[in-house]
Amino acid sequence: MGIETGSPKIQMLLLEVVNKFGSRPGVPADFIALADSIRSSLRQHISPSTLERVWNYSTRNAATVSVHTLNLLCEYVGKKNWSIFCSSLNESGLIDSDMVEDKAVFCKSLSEGERLQIGWLPDRKGVVEYLGDYKFKAISCENSTLKPGDTFKCIEFIKGQPAVMDELLQASDSSKTPKRYIAGKQHGLSYIKKLGKEECRVSK
Repeated sequence: MGIETGSPKIQMLLLEVVNKFGSRPGVPADFIALADSIRSSLRQHISPSTLERVWNYSTRNAATVSVHTLNLLCEYVGKKNWSIFCSSLNESGLIDSDMVEDKAVFCKSLSEGERLQIGWLPDRKGVVEYLGDYKFKAISCENSTLKPGDTFKCIEFIKGQPAVMDELLQASDSSKTPKRYIAGKQHGLSYIKKLGKEECRVSK
């Protein structure tokens, strides 16, 4: 039986994979390079298409990840297996209800219309609304390249990690050329909050 891809524990494992690999995979060539890195490190094969599904990059999105795949990724980051990795997270207290609300938001768990408030150094902040299918619309922004009305795709918002906004379409750009924008590129996001209904009214 597989594990749901939106599981916070899987997201924490993917963060460790990214840290070891050196960057977050975002295009097919990245997944090929990551598969090669895993094969070189472990002498075991994992296909780029499998990695794409784990990161929800593939158009054939999988709802679950096999334990075999998770075991390989755990070995890649120096953990014996998935079970031991989960136990270490439970003991550390990193996975709890507080984490989901204040330290990380995994977009697979959001419902359409939900809003997040995010901030990053030196004085950037904004409110974004989830449109579904990992797509967001900027509602309000301060001191940022991101402007109200801009849309983008993002898989996760994690405190201390950069927020990678793909397929960014800026409302002011008549050419409608998609771009990639990274919020908190050097120091990551400094603030994340899922807004309640009353706060969403204020942010309009």
